[in-house]
Amino acid sequence: MSKHYSRELIADHGAVLETPRPRTKVDRTFELPTGLYMATVGCYLAFLATLATAFASPGLIIPIAICVLTIFAIFGVPSAWARMAPESAKKPMASNQFNSRGISTLTGHLSAGEATVQVLVLPVLIVLWGLAVVTIAALV
Repeated sequence: MSKHYSRELIADHGAVLETPRPRTKVDRTFELPTGLYMATVGCYLAFLATLATAFASPGLIIPIAICVLTIFAIFGVPSAWARMAPESAKKPMASNQFNSRGISTLTGHLSAGEATVQVLVLPVLIVLWGLAVVTIAALV
């Protein structure tokens, strides 16, 4: 059950903070190179392009356009969000730094190749799945 507290009781026991809290620093980047980000977007768009060309139909123009806009929104909003705080010390890692240092994750350090595979496994599998669907549809 809830209990009613009067304003006077709260004022007697409550503490008023005089100094404002410092702003929390938020890391809005993944520190991965922009090329990996663009490769992921490219894989999803390649999947849509594969299906759009294989199953070309006037009735699919609007659904494919909606899917393309959704992909741009899904990847564009976080990209814009990461650029909103230019005073942030964190920036995406340059490709040469990424290749020489790798990246630290919550599960440990990954080399550049391991991190690239980890990031691109799902998008590449989706492209291969689209190619398999088109191949099966062509054979049937």
